[in-house]
Amino acid sequence: MSNPMSGGGMAGWSMLRSMRNSDEVSTHRLKRGVARRIVAFAHPYRRDIIVFLATVVLAAIIGVATPVLAGDVINAINRGGAEAGRLVVRLALFIAALAVADALLSLAQRWYSARIGEGIIFNLRTRVYDHVQRMPLQFFTRTQTGALVSRLNNDVLGAQRAFTSTLSGVVSNVIQLVLTAAVMFTLSWQITALSLVLLPIFIIPARRVGRRLADITREAYNLDAKMNATMTERFGVAGALLVKLFGQPEIEARRFGDRAERVRDIGIQSAMYSRTFFVAMLLVASLAQALTYGLGGWLAVTGGVSAGTVVTLALLLTRLYGPLTALSNVRVDVMSALVSFDRVFEVLDLKPGIVEKPDAVSVPVGAGRVDFRDVRFRYPSAAEISLASLEEVATLDRTVNEPVLKGVSFSVEPGQMVALVGPSGAGKSTLSMLISRIYDVSDGQVLVGGVDVRDATLASLRDEIGVVTQDSHLFHETIAENLRYAKPDATDDEIWAALAGAQVADLVRALPDGLDTTVGERGYRFSGGEKQRIAIARLLLKAPSIVILDEATAHLDSESEAAVQRALSVALAGRTALVIAHRLSTVRDADQILVLDGGRIVERGRHEELVAVGGLYAELYRTQFAVADSPTPFVDATGPEPVVMPLGTYRADEVLPPAAAN
Repeated sequence: MSNPMSGGGMAGWSMLRSMRNSDEVSTHRLKRGVARRIVAFAHPYRRDIIVFLATVVLAAIIGVATPVLAGDVINAINRGGAEAGRLVVRLALFIAALAVADALLSLAQRWYSARIGEGIIFNLRTRVYDHVQRMPLQFFTRTQTGALVSRLNNDVLGAQRAFTSTLSGVVSNVIQLVLTAAVMFTLSWQITALSLVLLPIFIIPARRVGRRLADITREAYNLDAKMNATMTERFGVAGALLVKLFGQPEIEARRFGDRAERVRDIGIQSAMYSRTFFVAMLLVASLAQALTYGLGGWLAVTGGVSAGTVVTLALLLTRLYGPLTALSNVRVDVMSALVSFDRVFEVLDLKPGIVEKPDAVSVPVGAGRVDFRDVRFRYPSAAEISLASLEEVATLDRTVNEPVLKGVSFSVEPGQMVALVGPSGAGKSTLSMLISRIYDVSDGQVLVGGVDVRDATLASLRDEIGVVTQDSHLFHETIAENLRYAKPDATDDEIWAALAGAQVADLVRALPDGLDTTVGERGYRFSGGEKQRIAIARLLLKAPSIVILDEATAHLDSESEAAVQRALSVALAGRTALVIAHRLSTVRDADQILVLDGGRIVERGRHEELVAVGGLYAELYRTQFAVADSPTPFVDATGPEPVVMPLGTYRADEVLPPAAAN
C-alpha cells in the first residue's frame, strides 16, 4: 500500500499554517486596489510567472497520469498473453520517462520560484528601505524599531510567498483536484463518492485544532517579541550598564526565564497539536483507502471494475485529499498573501518628510549665509507621519501640535558665529533642523546662500552644512569607515589631517589597529570627549561652509570639554557657525546671541549687552554663575606666563592646566 500522505503532506501543512493565521488575517482590513498594485508590481516577472505556472500544470498532469498507467500495468498483467509482457515494459518505460520529466519539472519550478521570489524580495526590501530613509525624523522617534524591521523581513517574505507557495499551490491543487476527480468519477463514481465520505470527519476537527494552535502560536509570538525587546534593551551598552548599576541581573534572568519557560511549554503543546493533525490526516486517508480497496475489490471480484481500476483509484485517492484540504482554506492562503503585500504598501504609502523638487537648484559653494524670514513651524501629528501598527497602538493620535516656532527672523553673515540660548523647549534645536532640512517650515522661509532650502538640491545642501550633536553617533564600524561616511573618496592622508585638526590623531595612532579600529556599538569604546572629537574630525573631512553645534559639549567633563573646544576652534575657523548651548560660558564671544523663549526671539545682542539689559539671558547667566563673573586662567603653550582668557574661549595651541580641569 502506498503512503496515503504522499502528495498531500505539504498541502496538509499548508492547511494547518493557514488555520493558524486565519484569525489574524480575518481581522485585517485590506485597502482598495491592493490586488491591482500587486499585479503591477509583478509585471516585470510576468514571463517567469507564466513559465513557472506552465511547469506547475505539467507536473499536476503527470501526477494524475502516473496512477492511471499503473492501473494499466495491472490490467495488462491480468490479461496475460504474448503481448502482455511487451505492453508492461512499454508502460513501465513510459512511467519512468514521466518520473524523469517530473524531476526536471521540479528543478525548473524551483529555479523559477527562486528567481521570482528572490527578485521580489530584492525589489520590496530595497524600495521599503529607501523609502523609510526619507521619512521625517519624528517617524523614527514614534516607531518601534522591531516592528519596522519586521516589515522588511516577515511581511516581505510573506509577499514573496504569494508568487511562489500560494500561487503555485492554488494552481497546482485546482488542476490536480479537477483532473483527479474527473478521472476517478470516470472510472467508478461509487468508489469515488464513498472515498469522500470521510473528508468532513477530518476537516471539522482539524479546524478546531487549528484555532487552538492559532491561540497558543499568537501567545508564543508575543512572548518572543517581548524577549527580543528585552534582549535588545538589556544587551545594548546603556541597558547593560543600567542593570549592573542597580544590581538586577538575577531579577532580569528570572523574568526572562519565566517567559522562556512558557515558550517552551507552548512549543511542546504546538508539537503535539501538529502531530495530532498529521496523524488524523494519515488515519482518515488510510481509512478512505481501505474503503476503496474494500468496495473496489468487491466490484472487481463481481466483474464491476477491473483490478487495475482499483489500483488506479487507490493511488489517485492519495492525490485527492491533499488538494481538497488545502483548497478548503484557499481564501485564508490568498488573504495571507494579500495582507503581507498590504502591510508593505502601508509603509510605502507614507509620505516622505522631505521631497526634492524636480527643478531644484544647487546652493552656492561656500555660501555661508543663513537667513530666517518669519519662520513658523509645528511638528506633524502622529497621524501625519506614522502607522498605528508600527507603534503598536489601536489608533494614532490626531491632535494637531502647537507651533514650536512663531515668527522667527534673523540672519547669519558668512564667517559669523551666532549662538542660540534659552530654556529647554524654546525651539533651539528645531531651528538647526530647519537649516539642514531635517524638517520643512510650516510657514516662512529658511535660506542658505540666498536659496530657499525647499528649492535646493538635497546633495548641495548637505555638502554646505555640517552638524555635531551632543551625542554624536558612530556606527559599529572602523574609525576610517565612520569618517568616510562624510566623504567616501577620502584618502588616508586626508583622514589623518582631519583627525589632527580634531586633536585626536595621537589617540588613533596609539591604537593597535589605527584607522581600522572598530569603534564599538554607538562608539562606546571611546570616552565622550574622544567620540566627540572623532565626530568633529568627520565634520572637518566634510569641510562644510556652515557648522551647527547642538550642545556639542553638554555631557562632557571639564578636561574633555577643553579638548573638544580646542578641536572646535579648528572646525569653526573661517566658517559660519550656529551654536546651541545651555552652558552660556561657551558662547560669550559669539558675534550675536539669540535668546529664544516660547518659540520667539525675545532678546538679541552680544554677551555684555544682554547681561547689562537684565532680561532672560541675564537671569539664565546668573543661574549658572552664582559666583562673580571672573576670568579663568589658562597656560599659553608658547610661554611660561599665564594668559587670562574668558571661560569657553580656546585656541588650538592652548593646554588646560590640572587645576582648571578640576
